[in-house]
Amino acid sequence: MIGALGERTILADGSEGGGAALDQVIGLTVAAAVVTAVLLWIGYRHRTRRITWLMALAERVGAKFKRPPWVALSIMLFTATLICALFGFIWDVSLHIGKGRDPGPLANPAHYFILVGLFMLFIAGVLAVILPYDKPGSSAVRITRHWYAPVGGLLIAGCGLYALTGFPLDDVWHRIFGQDVTLWGPTHLMLIGGAGLSVIAVLFLEYEGRRTVGPDAPPDSRFVKFLQYLSFGGLVVGLSVFQIEYDFGVEQFRLVLQPMMIGGAAAMALVAARLTLGRGAAVAAAVLAVALRGGVALVVGPVLGAPISWFPLYLGPAVVVELIALTPIAKRPILFGAVAGLGVGTIGLWLESLWIGAVYQFPWPTSMWGEALAMAVPVAVLMGMCGALLSIVLNGQPLPRPAVGITVVVLTLLAVGGAVANGLRTEVPQNDTATIALTDLPSPAGQRMVNADVRINPPDLVGENPEWVAILSWQGGLAHDRGLVVDRLERVAPGHYRSTRPVPIWGSWKTLLRVQDRTTMGGVPIYLPADPGINAPAVLAEMTSTRPFVPEITILQRERNQNHPAWLFTAGGVVVLICTLILIAALTWGAGRINRAEEQPARLEEPRPKVGPQA
Repeated sequence: MIGALGERTILADGSEGGGAALDQVIGLTVAAAVVTAVLLWIGYRHRTRRITWLMALAERVGAKFKRPPWVALSIMLFTATLICALFGFIWDVSLHIGKGRDPGPLANPAHYFILVGLFMLFIAGVLAVILPYDKPGSSAVRITRHWYAPVGGLLIAGCGLYALTGFPLDDVWHRIFGQDVTLWGPTHLMLIGGAGLSVIAVLFLEYEGRRTVGPDAPPDSRFVKFLQYLSFGGLVVGLSVFQIEYDFGVEQFRLVLQPMMIGGAAAMALVAARLTLGRGAAVAAAVLAVALRGGVALVVGPVLGAPISWFPLYLGPAVVVELIALTPIAKRPILFGAVAGLGVGTIGLWLESLWIGAVYQFPWPTSMWGEALAMAVPVAVLMGMCGALLSIVLNGQPLPRPAVGITVVVLTLLAVGGAVANGLRTEVPQNDTATIALTDLPSPAGQRMVNADVRINPPDLVGENPEWVAILSWQGGLAHDRGLVVDRLERVAPGHYRSTRPVPIWGSWKTLLRVQDRTTMGGVPIYLPADPGINAPAVLAEMTSTRPFVPEITILQRERNQNHPAWLFTAGGVVVLICTLILIAALTWGAGRINRAEEQPARLEEPRPKVGPQA
């Protein structure tokens, strides 16, 4: 995540390396080792029945939620995990957008919430694995002769371990490649991807527990039903964390990627919610997702004074899913998933665009819609089918032939990969420039605020309806404008634009002109302070300057080290991609194993070995 880029190491020559200071690395490693050792000790003592307090606690929680102890305690811990990690993540991104780098991982308070949240995620999975003495249902995985673990527990622990592994790998990555100041750094995606996908594993675990309770169990309380709806709200949030840069208005990639990500997340989560929990569940999941994201945004922004983030509502897509569910198509889950995905990727995105246009920094221009639909519709259709397959598992219905389900998952990955590859396709203007004239405004001593008049050369470089022509000022400190100013410039004539609000060019602010029109994407520095930590010279704000367009990455990611073989960066990204595909394959395997076990009666108790000569 963007926050992970905040660590820095001061080298002997006074420059900053890409990784965290060694004393902080050692401190975090020792803390992780201690937590792991304690966890292993408790697990061993519990499995050998030398302690009883863990099972007693789990049984009390299980009695309250009418679920087996190994489900109830793990899900209760996971719920706290979701809120803790989400808060830390959003706060972390806000801090680094508003303040820039920090002295190290332990100097950023948000990092503690992220670390604790991810550790609790891993612990929640481990608890589900070590708690059951008897076989926890027919789909359980055999670990030893008399020890079986629920599939969902293993997958939760795997997701947590995958996310936690991102922390040390992130430090290694920064030491090699510098600090990539973007959410979409490969190791950053490990951190958020593991946490986001873990919600699917939690849904599996809850289903395994619900199945072992049996049909004669008393009905769920309102609170338990609320938690079921909340889990799908969490799935909406978990699948939407990849969009966070867009929510702050500091996206470093083409705008056309945003509707594709919203459509895919909405289709899978809302289709699964509607087919699993019934009428109104898609809207309920969207509302609870809004409550989660809104509550965190309120605390991080207005309360803590960090930059404010908006977020998609998903209400339009939810209404589309609910309306399609009123038709007979809903009786055929996979077909319903495809049709609902089509509705989400078209009408649903149009409804969402009304909200985007009202509150976001960059609304979706009409010139973008053709390419956006070409990317979003296939992704939404296939993600909707994946949501339907998920609901089939959670409803205890038979999945189609393995080849069908695997084909849908593979096609979904290819569609998402193709859409992302297309969205990353950019062209930097060559030999084109921008002439920027600054006009000083009255401002306090030591603070220089200006208006900007921008003339792009040639004038036809940007069309009449671009994704954005804007000035971005960020990392100026939270005391002024929360450290973030995004000014979408006013068009005066072809190639001629003016600022609409005062622009800061003092202190630690980094201010640049940004242009994106379809695949054309570039930036022009206006003011950049000297940064001795990375040996970066200052770019002074001149009253009138004519400067060439350059790749935005060279401005937004000044800390990034470009002095390395291209194949090394590619190889690192491929390794992370392979790890991610393994995680997705594990979730797919888990769904198949749980579903195949429907044909076998679930057994709460496994026969124990006899004692004596007959054993």
